[in-house]
Amino acid sequence: MIFALMIFGMKPKSLLLILSLLVGKTLFSQVPELSEKSQISLLTCAAGDEVYTAFGHSAFRVQDSVLGIDVVYNYGTFDFNKPNFYLNFAKGRLIYSLSRTSFDNFLFSYELEKRWIKEQILDLTLEQRNQMLQFFENNYLPQNRDYLYDPLLNNCSSITGTILKDQFGDKVVFDGSYLNKQYTFRQLVRQYLSVNTWSMFGIDLAFGSPVDRKATVQEHMFMPYYAMEQMKRTALDGKPIVKRERTVLDYEEHMRQSFFPLTPLFWFILLLAFTGVITYFDYRHQTRSRWLDFSLLLITGLVGTVLFLLWVATDHTSTPRNFNVLWAFPLNVFVAFIFALQDKLPKWSTQYLWTALGLIGLMFLLWIFKVQIFSPVLIPLLLTLAIRYVYLIRYSKL
Repeated sequence: MIFALMIFGMKPKSLLLILSLLVGKTLFSQVPELSEKSQISLLTCAAGDEVYTAFGHSAFRVQDSVLGIDVVYNYGTFDFNKPNFYLNFAKGRLIYSLSRTSFDNFLFSYELEKRWIKEQILDLTLEQRNQMLQFFENNYLPQNRDYLYDPLLNNCSSITGTILKDQFGDKVVFDGSYLNKQYTFRQLVRQYLSVNTWSMFGIDLAFGSPVDRKATVQEHMFMPYYAMEQMKRTALDGKPIVKRERTVLDYEEHMRQSFFPLTPLFWFILLLAFTGVITYFDYRHQTRSRWLDFSLLLITGLVGTVLFLLWVATDHTSTPRNFNVLWAFPLNVFVAFIFALQDKLPKWSTQYLWTALGLIGLMFLLWIFKVQIFSPVLIPLLLTLAIRYVYLIRYSKL
């Protein structure tokens, strides 16, 4: 997910997973009929150290000792070489694919990274197993294997529930009684990434208000760990769909720790203190540090412009109606240059600055009434802007 931005910054060993999944071997000339010894299972893989692995992974395994089949169908494959890959990523039109690889190759990648794998063997009749295999193989055809990826609504994990519903309809029942409460999408993501990290701050910044609605029981399955827990409480034809569980790889959960001086909160507190000191000296000398105003306005304006474009000019389902643009006001880009070029502020500056303060106040109201939940890491940054806006209002009257 989690977010698709997580695919960047891979280590060489992590690329082995992608490479193994991209190797397309023709295992079947035609879809075989599975034997009574066959089984289909859901594999859940542990979260890793990198941001793009922070939420874990899900895949289906089909095995048949009689036919010598042991393959993994993986909906989490992407290809950097596809035309306009990065442009589509930015537009929310990223294409993921179903890949098929041997179980040994799949296992090897997770052994390298020391990430556990748990397997849930599904209690399916032979007819249902063959139905699932037919579906996977048909889905694996070149004309069918690509799908439009959505980090929250259509990813490698959420597709688990979608496939079961598509194949077995109302015979599949998801029991959500294991949930203490139904979480919002933002709350679910924050369970796996600390709020005070640059990755979570960036995700919080890009997410709009749609992610602050409660996810349905099935929508919780976009998180692999929740998909695994949900399968334990899922029924098919009135009986549990999971026949048994086992641990394929047994490693400790990866614990991610952050060093406070490298976190966004540390740097925003530092910026607040620095701005406070500069503003104090400006006040004492009845002057204005134009470079500081230019920097704050330009950066917030550029951030706001990007967020506004994600809102109105892309197909992302999680970035519309993003009220972070209330503090990261896009017009700040133009105002930054006007304020930088003139020591005496223009007459309309007072109204503009009061408006900017009012928008920050409106943002807090939206936060209080839970229209959109913002990152608490923003608070020092908002105080920084408020201090400077108030001082500039006073300065404009000199």
